[in-house]
Amino acid sequence: MKKQFAFILMGSAYDPACHQARFETEAKVTHIRTVRDMEEAGRLARQLADEGVGAIELCGAFGKEGAAKITQITGGKIAVGYVVHEPEQDPLFAAFFGN
Repeated sequence: MKKQFAFILMGSAYDPACHQARFETEAKVTHIRTVRDMEEAGRLARQLADEGVGAIELCGAFGKEGAAKITQITGGKIAVGYVVHEPEQDPLFAAFFGN
């Protein structure tokens, strides 16, 4: 059985029905999925876990709190991580994302 991994991007401009991708190799299936908010993210994370995904990586928009919510939603049964950056990069991220 192939290992399955997912990366979830969150942003209000995404259309989850069309903004997604799937890559498959001999050993692994990688899903790239999008959600517009935490509610959609929770539903998607449960679905992915039910489909056998063993690890989910979250984009930086989730932060530590969002990652903790996804871990709770999936019952702590799959690996959940989230993207972070070094504090010295904050001005660049703020300039790019308009924070």
